[in-house]
Amino acid sequence: MSEELPTNMANKGPSYGMSREVQSKIEKKYDEELEERLVEWIIVQCGPDVGRPDRGRLGFQVWLKNGVILSKLVNSLYPDGSKPVKVPENPPSMVFKQMEQVAQFLKAAEDYGVTKTDMFQTVDLFEGKDLAAVQRTLMALGSLAVTKNDGHYRGDPNWFMKKAQEHKREFTESQLQEGKHVIGLQMGSNRGASQAGMTGYGRPRQIIS
Repeated sequence: MSEELPTNMANKGPSYGMSREVQSKIEKKYDEELEERLVEWIIVQCGPDVGRPDRGRLGFQVWLKNGVILSKLVNSLYPDGSKPVKVPENPPSMVFKQMEQVAQFLKAAEDYGVTKTDMFQTVDLFEGKDLAAVQRTLMALGSLAVTKNDGHYRGDPNWFMKKAQEHKREFTESQLQEGKHVIGLQMGSNRGASQAGMTGYGRPRQIIS
């Protein structure tokens, strides 16, 4: 769809290469109601020591920018002893360390099951290029956590929709056998069809010398 184009464009090159119109479209995609839900989930999932951001895009960005809260979030979805991301005792102050921390979160989120299409890029968060993409990643992570239902999700399950791929149709053995029976009947009726008047494609070619 055409409205997806700005997201992809936002991931390439510095922002001065992007028209103001495109940037404003990206900003419009940011959902403030969704922000509230995600903030509530992160606080419940990680504990109150993560604090609470100022409301709005900028507050949300600043809160998550150094990657520490994101890392704590993905770690909270794993059992003790197998946390995927190392969280520093003191939040990183150097830019490259913060970006590295965000990148570790992204790797862990992908390993958890978030698809590449739902994944934001570091600059989307770090430079505020596309915070709607950040929301999308967090929604996908929450949806997976609810779907897995492995005891690590905290919060209201209704905050997220279960992932569609988990609703694969399960066929019982009798249904499978019934399906084979129907196919067998169809094949049988084809087998018994009269060949009268049909051209003999399968016959060997007669070579007349």
